[in-house]
Amino acid sequence: MNSFNSALGKNITFMRPAYFIIRGFSGIPNIKYYYVFLCFVYVVSVLGNTVVMAVIYLDHNLRTPKYIAVFNLAFVDLLGSSALVPKLLDIFLFNHPYISYNDCLTFLFFCFTFLSMQVLNLVVLSYDRLIAIMHPLHYQVKMTHRFMLSLIASFWVFAITVDLVAVGLLTRLSFCQSVVINSYFCDHGQMYRMACNDYTPSYVLAKFLTVLVLWFPLSFIVLSYVCIGYALSKVATTQERYKAFRTCTAHLSLVAIYFIPILNTFTMSSGIHPNARIINLSLTSVFPPMLNPIIYVLQTQEIKASVKKILKVRSKSKMKKVIIK
Repeated sequence: MNSFNSALGKNITFMRPAYFIIRGFSGIPNIKYYYVFLCFVYVVSVLGNTVVMAVIYLDHNLRTPKYIAVFNLAFVDLLGSSALVPKLLDIFLFNHPYISYNDCLTFLFFCFTFLSMQVLNLVVLSYDRLIAIMHPLHYQVKMTHRFMLSLIASFWVFAITVDLVAVGLLTRLSFCQSVVINSYFCDHGQMYRMACNDYTPSYVLAKFLTVLVLWFPLSFIVLSYVCIGYALSKVATTQERYKAFRTCTAHLSLVAIYFIPILNTFTMSSGIHPNARIINLSLTSVFPPMLNPIIYVLQTQEIKASVKKILKVRSKSKMKKVIIK
């Protein structure tokens, strides 16, 4: 810590490598098929999230606070996949493991920002369900468009700020030994541990962000559903309970898809093989953006009805064109 403080107060030259090497998997034959699979997942993710955003934009009935959050989730998923997967394919499928110092920090910033926003979007959606079920008569008053936009905007500011701080602290580190990153992207934890000067600020920030971006959101979501479960237990009939709970199934599916792999990786971090860790985290990064639009289309009645309505209108317009011709 003293060396970091002295570096802030003095004009010290930091040793910055011209490039880093993203190592990725080691000792796995035919691993390129895995990257081809990730490419397929990326294409499905782009198409699915684009469809969800288009449906919400085209259907005025879906311009509600809840679907503002769903639109933002699809937007973040689209950007997150596009920030990670094309670069990952370039590195491993086309054998370009060298990445310049500045590009690596930029890669890290965008990946971490979008990953953070994915979690924070789940918090927004859980809060929306909490208010809808616990205060149904006051939902329109409490959950306004302005409040939802302000909440999402504040989370964007938070995610961008903390990730800029994380990147800024990395620029205060000297890399005088290894430049090989044992991960599938420019991983913050892997990078600061390679520094040959004191990395205490980066270490503390990493632990702090783990609490803020992982454990706090998960705790809030769990507590929200405890409150929702209590509220549903007071509902008179089983049919009404089921109807209310169905509005939460899509969100619960997203929470399970995102958090279960990450929690497995964290709880087994000491005994998990590096290759297994990379597979687990890479799938956690690319699978939720692919599955989120599928889940919302299949499990949300409003979006299903909207898709059917849009398809029906398009089919009618095509039939009219054929008749005119």
